[in-house]
Amino acid sequence: MDGRTREYLRGRFGDHYRRTAVAPPPAGNEREWGYITWSGGGTTMVRHHSLIDLIGGGSLSSFLGEERPRHVYFSAGRYDDPGADRMGEKGWRGSDLIFDLDADHLPGVDPETTGYGEMLAECKAALTRLLDLLDSDFGFDEQTIVFSGGRGYHVHVREEGVQALDRGARREIADYLLGEDLEFDDVVRTETVVGSAGRSSPADKRTLPDGGWAGRTRDRLEGFVDELLELPDEQAVERLQSYDGIGEGKASAALRAARENREALADGNVDVHSAVYTVARRLFEEVLASEAAPIDEPVTTDVNRLIRLPGSLHGGSGLAVRRIDRADVPSFDPLVDAVPETFVGNRIAVSVEEATVVELGGETFRLEPGVHTVPEYVGVFAMARGHAAKTPE
Repeated sequence: MDGRTREYLRGRFGDHYRRTAVAPPPAGNEREWGYITWSGGGTTMVRHHSLIDLIGGGSLSSFLGEERPRHVYFSAGRYDDPGADRMGEKGWRGSDLIFDLDADHLPGVDPETTGYGEMLAECKAALTRLLDLLDSDFGFDEQTIVFSGGRGYHVHVREEGVQALDRGARREIADYLLGEDLEFDDVVRTETVVGSAGRSSPADKRTLPDGGWAGRTRDRLEGFVDELLELPDEQAVERLQSYDGIGEGKASAALRAARENREALADGNVDVHSAVYTVARRLFEEVLASEAAPIDEPVTTDVNRLIRLPGSLHGGSGLAVRRIDRADVPSFDPLVDAVPETFVGNRIAVSVEEATVVELGGETFRLEPGVHTVPEYVGVFAMARGHAAKTPE
C-alpha cells in the first residue's frame, strides 16, 4: 500500500470516527486495549493500555477520531491493572468466553476460488449452527453477536458463570462444539436390562438419550425411520442396503424390527436390531459433519485474547465491525449492512493494476486494470484489501 492510499484511508477512517459514537464493552476500564496504526505497513500493534490510558479525560470516540487507527481491539480478559506491560502483572480477574468463526477456515471453503460473498454466506450458516448449539446445549442467556468486518463473526458470552473458566475448561467447550474426538459410543447410554426373574440379561441395552449430540442423532434416526416406513418394502430394503455392512437379509429383518418396535425407537433404543445400530452410527457421523460449529479453537481457549471492537472499522476491508441483534441474524447481509454510512454517497477515483471484483451494497463491481471512478465504499474496500490505490485528485 503506497503512502497516498494509506493517508487517504487514515483520513477517512478519522472522518468516520468523528461522526460515529463508539461505546466500550462492559467493564471497559478493566480490559486491556490495543490498536494497529497505519504506519509501518499497517502492522504495528500498540497494546498493554487501559482505557483510561487511551482516552484520558475524553471519550473513546474522540480518541479514535484523533488517532484514526487501522484496527481496534479490547481484551476478553478483565484485570486489576490492564495497563501493566507484562501479562503476569495485570492481575487476571476472569474472561469472557469468545467464539470466532472465520470463513478462511471453514471446511470446503477455498479462499483462492471462493468469492467473498459466498464465503460470508457459508460463515453465516456456521454462525447459525453455533448459536443453536449455544442455546440448546449450554443455555447461555447473554450472547453478543458481532460481524468482524472481515471474513467472519464473533460471539461473546459474558455471563458470570464463564468468567473464571480456565483454558482447560474452555478447550472442553470448544472440542464439544467442534465435535472433536467424539465417538458414537461416547454418546450412547448403556444399561443392563434386568429380566423378570431378577436376573441380568446377557446383553446390555444401548439408548440415545435426549439432548446434546445424542439427542440430535436420535432425532435424525427417528426421521430416517419415519421416511423408511413410508416406503414400499422393496425400496426400504434398498435404502438400508445403501449403508456398508447391511445386506439384503439384515435389511429385511431390520425393517420388520423397526415396524414392531416403533415406540422403542422413538425412545432412542438403537438395539432393536444390529442394522439399526449401524445406521444410527452413520447418522451420528452425518450429524457431526452438518451441525458442528467450526470455531477457531485458540480464540476460545485464550483468556487474554484481544478481539475487535464493535463499532470500529476493519482496516482490511473498510467495513464496520457490526453488532447484530439475535433476531436480525437471518436477515443480516454484511455486504450491505456493514457498509459505513461515511463512505456512502461519494465517488472517488482509484487505480487498479490487476483485475478485481468487489461485491458490496447489493452490486457487483468488476474492475479491470486502469483508473475507475467508483462509489467510495467500493474504493475503500479495494484499497484496504490491497487491490487498488488512490489516484491523485
